[in-house]
Amino acid sequence: MDPLAWAFVYTLFAWWFSTGAILYLDGLPRHTFRHTMGWTTVLLGGALWGLVHTRGDTSVAGAYCAFTCALLVWAWQEMAFLLGWVTGPRRTACPLGAQGWRRFGFALQAVLYHEFALIVLAIAVWATVGDGANRTGWWTFLALWGMRQSAKLNVFLGVRNLGENFLPDHLAYLKTYFQRRPMNVLFPFSVTVATATAVAVWWSLLEAGSPYAGGAAVGLALVGSLLALGALEHWLLVLPLPTEALWRWGLRSHAPPAVKPPLTPPA
Repeated sequence: MDPLAWAFVYTLFAWWFSTGAILYLDGLPRHTFRHTMGWTTVLLGGALWGLVHTRGDTSVAGAYCAFTCALLVWAWQEMAFLLGWVTGPRRTACPLGAQGWRRFGFALQAVLYHEFALIVLAIAVWATVGDGANRTGWWTFLALWGMRQSAKLNVFLGVRNLGENFLPDHLAYLKTYFQRRPMNVLFPFSVTVATATAVAVWWSLLEAGSPYAGGAAVGLALVGSLLALGALEHWLLVLPLPTEALWRWGLRSHAPPAVKPPLTPPA
């Protein structure tokens, strides 16, 4: 298989599997959260070390390693947020009747610490990559950050599919900051920019041809694939499709435990 096609397949699997794994872990009983966060923090440390180790590695393996490390850094903040460890100072539902900038202020309070964590992690990734020749890790984190901020704004402004089933019970109050609408004014701009960026990256790769399929090209293909999946996620916000079906295996831990019928005493 062509190296660029392998990059797309790897990105697709990493996106699908990591999302499902995170959903499964945040749906487990709360007494498991401390262990989950502990191991995720160990992975974070290893990922930052990996970014330092590969920042000068322009080989294909270096591109894959930097890409994977950036995904692991991103996974830390996902787990910290979904486990309820790093969210915001406001942990209650949006007040009834709140509209406009007032509602936006309440929503920002609900995720403020999470937004600060993203900035800190972005600085950490930038520092570990430094002025190295392998920029795959930095561009990967930047792509994830941009796509996530766009998706959050669109869910706040209103879309058809809010993804509320992906939230664990302890974050159910966040659903009150979402709005269900067919579309909002930001969505066409968001999806156009995401799609155009992904197309531009892949167009440059395909125009260059197979001789360009070295470490730099594979790194670009990995980031371009991530951008394409981000554009797809934006479309899933408004299309009438059951997105939960993609990660049904990860959502099994969110299901309420089965209640056993009471024992009937013998007659």
